Amino acid sequence: MTPLGGIVTTQSLALLQTGGTDWTFARDVDVFVGLAGIAGIFVGFAALIGLTGEEDIDRARFIDIRGVVTIGLLIIAVALIPVVLGRYGLVDHTLWLISSLLFLAMLWTVTFYGMRRPENRAAMRAQARAAPRLYAFFWIVGETPIQVSLLLIVFGVLPELEPALYLTALVFQLFEAAYVLSELVYWRIGSTKVMEGSNHP
Repeated sequence: MTPLGGIVTTQSLALLQTGGTDWTFARDVDVFVGLAGIAGIFVGFAALIGLTGEEDIDRARFIDIRGVVTIGLLIIAVALIPVVLGRYGLVDHTLWLISSLLFLAMLWTVTFYGMRRPENRAAMRAQARAAPRLYAFFWIVGETPIQVSLLLIVFGVLPELEPALYLTALVFQLFEAAYVLSELVYWRIGSTKVMEGSNHP
């Protein structure tokens, strides 16, 4: 009897067959692969919205689409990093330390190059002026847990919780992508209704 009630996924079984991997990490692998799949769906939806509404996408919406695609690809990468490193025999703190360092490096790189774009800075200022409370809530509730969780792993503060901390960072990163995607969906619905109204006076 397995801890999963007898249900063994392909990823879990492959990890167990290599030896040296316990069921906790095997379950983590399934969760990480699942999150990568969800992020891939987000990327696909954002690309579809961009293609179907290409003629009436303004600069702000284009930035949102680029943001969803970028965050989605980031999630796919960082979700699969522990899976790949685990196959090379890395375990425990070493596994989560390297994964967290790569996560932070990719996140900070994406943020740095994003902030270098004048249109991104202008869009952020516009969003902050339009809805300052929502803007602050998004960055405080969304970004802080990501950074704190990964830094706790890097400094080895809570070694027994490192898998949970990494998962926490992933989930909140996914939340950010979901939030931006929802803004795109609401915009798309609104723009469609406006177009239908103009066609039926």
